[in-house]
Amino acid sequence: MTSVPVPAPQAPPAEPSGTKIAPVVIAFALGTAVAIGLGVYGRLHTPSGHAVNIAGFSSGAAAKAALASVAMALAIVQTVTAMGLYGRIPLRGAWVGTVHRWSGRLAVLISVPVAVHCLYALGFQAYDGRVIAHSLLGCFFYGAFVFKMLILTRDDSPKWALPLAGGLVLSGLTALWVTAVLYFLIV
Repeated sequence: MTSVPVPAPQAPPAEPSGTKIAPVVIAFALGTAVAIGLGVYGRLHTPSGHAVNIAGFSSGAAAKAALASVAMALAIVQTVTAMGLYGRIPLRGAWVGTVHRWSGRLAVLISVPVAVHCLYALGFQAYDGRVIAHSLLGCFFYGAFVFKMLILTRDDSPKWALPLAGGLVLSGLTALWVTAVLYFLIV
């Protein structure tokens, strides 16, 4: 009886063979540059002090709180649909990807007037801990968003990069919401 040699099992590669870390590093660097650029602009720009108000709201702060809350709700939709896309929860169907993409687009679109108002009317401020945290988080959020968008369509990115970027965007938006909207509602 002859024995056939059995090859030793090999561990599967951790990432596809074409995976590169350089695009992730470059995307991260560009996102960081955007965050720093926003902070520098906000700090050097002389705030106008004029609040952007939307008809139907009692103040610019109330309009910003409402828009930020809608963006936060859409970010929650993004999180749930991303979990479905990654197989973490049982969501199936072509609609999941469509809802994921459009909820993200709408969340960013809704957040832009809030960010423009903050940068233009208020600037980067540091007169107390909550305000400086909010200013830093606003810069962080848009930097993380740029990072995510740059690696989104890269097929050669490590599989951990996109969920990490999405988590950074969600964390930034959540912290922004807490330091502004929650504070607005409590005070």
